[in-house]
Amino acid sequence: MKVALYARVSSEKQDVDLSILAQLKYLREYAARNGHEVTKEYIDEAESGRTTARPAFREMISTARRSQKPFDLILVWKYSRFARSREDSIVFKTMLRKNGIRVVSISEPAEDTPTGKLLEAMIESLDEFYSANLGEEVTRGMRESAFRGFYLSAQPPFGYRKVKVNDGGKERPKLDIEPNQARIVTRIFNGMLEGNGLIGIAKQLNSEGIGGPRGKGWMKTTIHKILTSEVYTGTLVWGRSSLRDLPIIRVDNAWPAIIDKNIFNQAQTLLKDRAPICLHPKRVASRYLLSGLARCGHCGKALGLGC
Repeated sequence: MKVALYARVSSEKQDVDLSILAQLKYLREYAARNGHEVTKEYIDEAESGRTTARPAFREMISTARRSQKPFDLILVWKYSRFARSREDSIVFKTMLRKNGIRVVSISEPAEDTPTGKLLEAMIESLDEFYSANLGEEVTRGMRESAFRGFYLSAQPPFGYRKVKVNDGGKERPKLDIEPNQARIVTRIFNGMLEGNGLIGIAKQLNSEGIGGPRGKGWMKTTIHKILTSEVYTGTLVWGRSSLRDLPIIRVDNAWPAIIDKNIFNQAQTLLKDRAPICLHPKRVASRYLLSGLARCGHCGKALGLGC
């Protein structure tokens, strides 16, 4: 038979399985042992099995749907390499079967019989449960670390450096002040309180050749991000982008503060006061048909609006 090999490793740290090289090794050996001809190898590296938006996976499925099928089998190390979602697995396997193509796991063999299909479905359901449950456990562990004031992001914010602290025999990350960068952060806040605008502060720092976050130049958005980040008051805020709608975690005095909270609050008030007042055209009462929709050819602003 003609076969395609599909190997995947996940972008998720908790996903533990064979490396790409190891998967391909066993897949090639299986194909050779069974007299199969390998037509192509598809590889997705650092791609989650919870989504089908994987480049090599998409290419493989598209190729498999051609009128003249290019292969008879798709070999995978485990069914979880093909998909982590039972729903996705059913949809794409059904699509492939219509063109006479089967997906075969070389480490979880199942015959092409009703009993074999039931066994395959049970394996995939268990894989999906394992993945979802492991994700819950990882999230729970990260929230516990956040509650205790440990810094979970990969890169420290400008003005700080990551340090390791002993925690019951394990080393965990905290933040400590990076003196040179901290002086720049303080200068940015002072500049704001002195009446300087975001663009003006950025221009001044760039003119002096002062490097910004990750060695890049200063921009208005960079300055705004620093001025609005509570991290500089020593406050940990974690979980804003939670997919499970879990409450946001806030921990005061999680690390040394660079900016006093009163100064931070004053900066927020100034930023709010200086923000342009923009109204959606539909909410602006006007007797002119295109008010708020037509734009000035000179400045580009919407006509009839105060922004």
